[in-house]
Amino acid sequence: MQLKFLGTGTSQGIPVIGCNCKVCLSQDPKDTRFRASVLITTEQDRKILIDCGPDFRQQMLMNKEQNVEAILLTHEHNDHIIGLDDVRPMIFKNKKDMQVYCSKRVADEIKLRFPYAFAEVKYPGAPSFELHEIRERFQILDAEIESVEVMHDQLQIHGFKFKNLVYITDASFISEKEKQKLRNLDHLILNCIRKENPHPAHFILSDILRLDEELKPKNLYLTHISHHFGKFAEEQKQLPDHIHIAFDGQEINF
Repeated sequence: MQLKFLGTGTSQGIPVIGCNCKVCLSQDPKDTRFRASVLITTEQDRKILIDCGPDFRQQMLMNKEQNVEAILLTHEHNDHIIGLDDVRPMIFKNKKDMQVYCSKRVADEIKLRFPYAFAEVKYPGAPSFELHEIRERFQILDAEIESVEVMHDQLQIHGFKFKNLVYITDASFISEKEKQKLRNLDHLILNCIRKENPHPAHFILSDILRLDEELKPKNLYLTHISHHFGKFAEEQKQLPDHIHIAFDGQEINF
């Protein structure tokens, strides 16, 4: 299987509009970050998207990706779902509703934000979604998936485990029960919004280093990164060899 980072940035992306900091002005493409999203390619070459934010269309075009068959949603914040309307070309191409997997709370939000997708009489060209509620263990296409419940401040959201890889974004707390799913992984992907100054809804680097010591993954990737973290080339050198600052377009085979 393969995971491709379509976006590794926070809700503002990088560069941030109107910001003249060294990260936002950087010419290094690894410092340019779309909103957080990944694309899973299964063993049968099927495509599962995790989160569909406002950059979805551009992410697909830049990565020369042509299809998505199912979408997993971590939670309902706009930077993770507001691109759902842009999956219409795949709905039309495949001639069937897009399969969307999420919690009931997120499903209710999708119906509120995209009411035209659920109208009894739809206008021509409207998207169509079939919503499925996430369970602790479930299957999408040929992929077996285990959900990981984490807290995003006071909001319970989902991470996802495929084989010995876990993808978690927008977390600020992981319970001891859920940590049992994260020990001794080949690949653990966690959000890390910045190096310093605690954040109520996101891990910062000191949190990540503690989790790394506790969970002992073979490889740890940082995503959902803001311009306050620093430039990729400078900060990567300061980290242990097994901790990687993820960048847009990066691929993990697992």
